[in-house]
Amino acid sequence: MGHTATPPPATGGLTATEHRLANGLRVVLSEDHLTPVAAVCLWYDVGSRHEVKGRTGLAHLFEHLMFQGSAQVEGNGHFELVQGAGGSLNGTTSFERTNYFETMPAHELELALWLEADRMGSLLAALDEESLENQRDVVKNERRQRYDNVPYGTAFERMTAMVFPEGHPYHHTPIGSMADLDAASLRDAQEFFRTNYAPNNAVLAVVGDIDPEQTLAWVEKYFGSIPGHEGKQPPRDGSLPEVRGEETREVVEEEVPSRALMAAYRLPHDGTREADAADLALTVLGGGESSRLYARLVRHDRSAVAAGFGMLRLAGAPSLGWLDVKASSGAEVADIEAAVDDELRRFAQEGPSAEEMERAQAQLEREWLDRLATVGGRADELCRYAVLFGDPQLALTAVGRVLEVTREEVREIAAQRLHPDNRAVLVYEPLANEAEENEESGQ
Repeated sequence: MGHTATPPPATGGLTATEHRLANGLRVVLSEDHLTPVAAVCLWYDVGSRHEVKGRTGLAHLFEHLMFQGSAQVEGNGHFELVQGAGGSLNGTTSFERTNYFETMPAHELELALWLEADRMGSLLAALDEESLENQRDVVKNERRQRYDNVPYGTAFERMTAMVFPEGHPYHHTPIGSMADLDAASLRDAQEFFRTNYAPNNAVLAVVGDIDPEQTLAWVEKYFGSIPGHEGKQPPRDGSLPEVRGEETREVVEEEVPSRALMAAYRLPHDGTREADAADLALTVLGGGESSRLYARLVRHDRSAVAAGFGMLRLAGAPSLGWLDVKASSGAEVADIEAAVDDELRRFAQEGPSAEEMERAQAQLEREWLDRLATVGGRADELCRYAVLFGDPQLALTAVGRVLEVTREEVREIAAQRLHPDNRAVLVYEPLANEAEENEESGQ
């Protein structure tokens, strides 16, 4: 078992040590005795970018299957055991990873480790047609409830398909298509698990009121005998030109409460100084009620009821700057778009003021510190930096890197990226009868 225990500089007193089992599992530990709780976070290096055409949605489907029982834990037992011990748990899927996490009373840490190891090592013993069909239906229903049957629900799916070209690994979202979910067979699921749910494709972080020596002994005891797997292929190349070179646009007529203007701008890859500069730019422009776009569109022009500009950080493809404006009754999208472009041009020329820069850095610093302050948030960030960037210690110094960015760097990245030739635009128009009803009722 390897052991790296040199505390990194400038981490605000937080430390983490990294270890590796013989089967390839990376283990990151961070002691925090402030409260008697411990967080277990397990990241598998598999997300929707690893899927192939015709089998989209498998990564997300498998997130659900992981809660359907394993060799020693039947049915819903994982939830029942964790919650019965006073803990909480969940799992999520993204383009770039699938993660599972529990926060437990510290004295129940061994239970969480055993549960995660049992399903990593023995899920195939319990995976059958019945559990596959059960969770296939759950995921399809989730798609209906969260995407297909809610206002603006398909916006993210539409936008990513516009931004990332056909055949690109990020062209489809993790939820997958109904047709592909129907087509997934038990054999597909079994092979997906064998390839991706191996210890050498995972990072385990344990954070909180722990005894590192005892924790490592439990990890070795429960995970050490699980064999690795060498058959995984690397994800397809997600690189693209820095700037799109054109604007693409789609108008959608649906039953939505109001007109909406959405746009996605191609931004630098996560893990770079340029990505931090872009994050600061979007925070000044659209990060809350003190931002420029909110002040212009909601307060001054009164053409919008909500306006935000946020960043979806991606490591294996260009990140996205996501603009989302919901129009006021009677407001025209063309007027809103003209005002947005006016603000972006001005920002590209002038950059943020000293006060705006200080406020944006403080906002991002607070968000980072809030994540690192909880055992679950810190475990997640340690896993993220280990899986995506190879070094969990980078999570503990991220705040410092954001604070080092200059106003000129923020202005420069805005000038390079936040212009019409680098975006996909999505406009929502209410159906005619819906719009007429809103006007008649004075909405």
